[in-house]
Order: sequence, then structure tokens, then C-alpha cells
Amino acid sequence: MYYFTYIIKSVTPGKNKTYAGYTINVDKRLSQHNSNTGAKSTRGYKWKLVFKKKFKSKSDAMSYEYKIKRDRVLRKKILEKFDK
Repeated sequence: MYYFTYIIKSVTPGKNKTYAGYTINVDKRLSQHNSNTGAKSTRGYKWKLVFKKKFKSKSDAMSYEYKIKRDRVLRKKILEKFDK
């Protein structure tokens, strides 16, 4: 089983919001975010996937998620590279 760290970006007009998380099923998780059953901070917005990275272990995926959430420079670089 693989784990993924992902970044989603709001497509709601006038909102420039991103969210980072980890999961085993990116499509299902994105669907949850878009149906307001995902993380509390993502409710009320529509989202698109802008980045995902695959890991062999849950701990590696969680560590990378933590790094993305804490390192704003890294997050900005990822968004510039993959959000087209």
C-alpha cells in the first residue's frame, strides 16, 4: 500500500487558499474535501489537486506533510512548479 502527501488549492472565486494533507486514496480524499466532509478548514470551498507525492510508508508521508505545512518557502516553490 502506498501513501500520498498532497496539496489542494481553492478554485472558489476570490479565495487564494491551499491545504496540505496525506491519504492512501487521493481521488476519494479530494471528493471528501469538495463535498464538505473533509477537514474542517476546507469546508465551504471547491478544490483542485495541484500536487501529490507517493511514499511507501505512512510515517514518510506524514513527515513530508508536516514539512510542507511548516515550510512556507517549500510550499510556495511546489505551488509555482505544479499549479499551472
